[in-house]
Amino acid sequence: MTIGASATGLTEETRARLLAQPELILSDRDLMRALIGAREAELGDNVVDIRGRAMQALESRLDRLEAAHESVISAAYDNQSGMNTVHRAVLSLLEPTDFQEFLENLDMAVAPILRVETLRLIMESGGTIPEPEGSGPLLIAPAGTVAQLISGGRRMPRGDDIVLRSVADATLPFHGPARAPIRSEALLPIDLGIGRFPALLLMGSAEAGRFTPAQGTDLLRFFGQVFRLVLISWLRK
Repeated sequence: MTIGASATGLTEETRARLLAQPELILSDRDLMRALIGAREAELGDNVVDIRGRAMQALESRLDRLEAAHESVISAAYDNQSGMNTVHRAVLSLLEPTDFQEFLENLDMAVAPILRVETLRLIMESGGTIPEPEGSGPLLIAPAGTVAQLISGGRRMPRGDDIVLRSVADATLPFHGPARAPIRSEALLPIDLGIGRFPALLLMGSAEAGRFTPAQGTDLLRFFGQVFRLVLISWLRK
């Protein structure tokens, strides 16, 4: 036997520390698992150690709780980050001093803040327009275009619904040239009030999973409401 070692093979220092701080073992899952395994091996195959089974069940439950805890923290962080991003975008909407600057700001500032490749304002006109006119952030389209784009060949949602989906063939021309191919999109209907044609705010992302139907729309709805108020204020001037 090594000098200073007990019959268990532990040094007196190690043994004394474990006796003084047993939580060192209890907090180490690998050690606890090894102790349980050694106990069951000592008992033999015909004996079931209920305490060992209970500890395994508790360990499995703890793993699930830790995973759920991490998921909640991750979701809270994502929500906080998303809220900060939308707030920055809203502040940027309020900065321009004329309508042309407001439109240019969509491309130059708001789109990068929201981390989207395209940000287009589509406004309908009662005139006969064979296809959308203009380029850049503002497109003038024939009456009925907004409803067609929102449906995207599918069942029509409610008029005030925000649509998150993979990019549709009908909307691809409206995204126009982009830094990368558009794979997902968000459509925010804009109600401009009685006597005005509807408008649509179209966002496009190169990330396929950026906009999906399973995602929440609270932050985008808030952004869309602010955008609507700012746009109406410019149209009244």
